[in-house]
Amino acid sequence: MQYVRLGATGLKVSRLSFGTLGYGDPKWHDWTLDEAASRPFFKAALEKGINFFDTADAYSAGVSETVTGNALKDMAKRDDVVIATKVCRPMGPGPNQKGLSRKHIMESIDASLKRLGTDYIDLYQVHRFDYDTPIEETAEALHDVVKAGKALYIGASSMHAWQFMKALGIQRANGLTQFVSMQPHYNLLYREEEREMLPLCASEGIGVIPWSPLARGFLAGNRKAGDNPKQQGAAKTNAETSRAGTDEFAHMLYYREQDFQVVDTVSSIAKKLGKPNAQVALAWMLSKPVISAPIVGATKPHHLEDAVAALSLKLTPEDIKALEEPYKPKRVMGHT
Repeated sequence: MQYVRLGATGLKVSRLSFGTLGYGDPKWHDWTLDEAASRPFFKAALEKGINFFDTADAYSAGVSETVTGNALKDMAKRDDVVIATKVCRPMGPGPNQKGLSRKHIMESIDASLKRLGTDYIDLYQVHRFDYDTPIEETAEALHDVVKAGKALYIGASSMHAWQFMKALGIQRANGLTQFVSMQPHYNLLYREEEREMLPLCASEGIGVIPWSPLARGFLAGNRKAGDNPKQQGAAKTNAETSRAGTDEFAHMLYYREQDFQVVDTVSSIAKKLGKPNAQVALAWMLSKPVISAPIVGATKPHHLEDAVAALSLKLTPEDIKALEEPYKPKRVMGHT
């Protein structure tokens, strides 16, 4: 396993971050693994040298944090792992059970610590931008969370570059704890972050830990236009995987004709190299100097095997050019 500094910090993280969206309560998503089924994947990740684990309070309404905390407590020493979680998504029906207000942040950090079974969180991230709360309020609350020892670093996730830079400016101007990482939506099917966010992160020394580097499995090459998560029952069997047939969010983000063209190119280069699509798509992302640690999930053994193998797969400039050529600009997606 390779290790890198997270942005400009002294924190060392594995070149791959292990995402836990797929673990928790199967009632949340058809493809979610329960605690017993998820544990072998945590074990395998640790054995492969992964030390960076990413979850969120909203995943399975908190169950993912519990599963993650239990596994890491049983399988690793606390100071050997880097635990990241997030706050912002709704955690209940009440008006104050979501967002980035001081009230919700202070209540959420304590709830996450309890579910994770730890005294501190290494990286506490805002899950999205909150248009209903002044950035100043959010920044001060996060600063207080760090000063209380409940989190060591803070990070952000998908938002516009101007919003992220405004937050950094407010933090700097007021001597508050600054964001050290950005978790953007970025992969071969969605490269709009290359316009402003990634150059901003490179300029400001921000660690970049993209979510969905395989486009929720789309880049693996097993999706087809006929997948329909809105159909029920037997119709879903037309999809090759449970996630393909039930992941409505993926259908909002991908499944355009141009997306299939990109996947065809990935498949072509993968065939030439004798590698799975997933390795090629991840190797492309890892070739970008600004990227710290893509967040990879695993619900089947080969998912983790492919992710680790991608670390040693070096694409030629010609391969990279070919992979990028079919891309066409898209509207901003994944910020809400």
